Amino acid sequence: MGWMGKIIGGSVGFILAGPLGALAGIALGSLYDAGKPSRRLNPGERSQFIFFLATFSMLAKMAKADGRVSRDEIKLIERFMAENLRLDREGRKYAIRIFNAARDSSDRFEDYAAQFYGIFRHRREIIMTMFELLYRLAAVDGRIDPGEEKLLEDAARIFEITGGEYGRIRKAHGPVKDYYAVLGCARNDSDAVIKKKYRRLIVDFHPDKIIAKGLPEEFVVFATERFREIQEAYEKILEERKRG
Repeated sequence: MGWMGKIIGGSVGFILAGPLGALAGIALGSLYDAGKPSRRLNPGERSQFIFFLATFSMLAKMAKADGRVSRDEIKLIERFMAENLRLDREGRKYAIRIFNAARDSSDRFEDYAAQFYGIFRHRREIIMTMFELLYRLAAVDGRIDPGEEKLLEDAARIFEITGGEYGRIRKAHGPVKDYYAVLGCARNDSDAVIKKKYRRLIVDFHPDKIIAKGLPEEFVVFATERFREIQEAYEKILEERKRG
């Protein structure tokens, strides 16, 4: 039984300090009891639980950054739950609980981001994918509000996102998709350079490698989409270069 099954089945208990621990208590109530000896999560389930908490807490703060949660933002989050994480009805219910609790809490976005980074800092795939998700949410309505921009800058600082990485993400998720940016390349890069970067990304995001690292189940599904996006970008670049 995974962590979601244990949550649904009854109380789980382990020590999770900081804002994410407090959020779990608020969002899940009696289902989560810090330090409770019964139904303990194993290390892998604990990682999945923290990933789940952090994801929806940061999404909530980003969605509210411009003063309101828009319909476009709700649609993107619902699509993320259904298509990327493939959550069932119970899973979506708990994700919404966490989202609403974080949205209404007095905790700062930076507090959630810092705790998330402290836990996953050595798993760069998770850090970069989380930042891209936050960027997509901020830009979903066609523009990035100053409040959203501030949170993205905070996340970039906390996650140690370089200026080049930030610029690539902006281009990759702009109005017109930049396939070179998806691979972290420039249009004037040689075929050899592009192929090298493509191969490195394919290795980093290959589903088998993600599973072997013991990353959260939810992230494996999300990383698989990133894997397909990388493949598509490389194919489009090759087609463009063949046409000259």
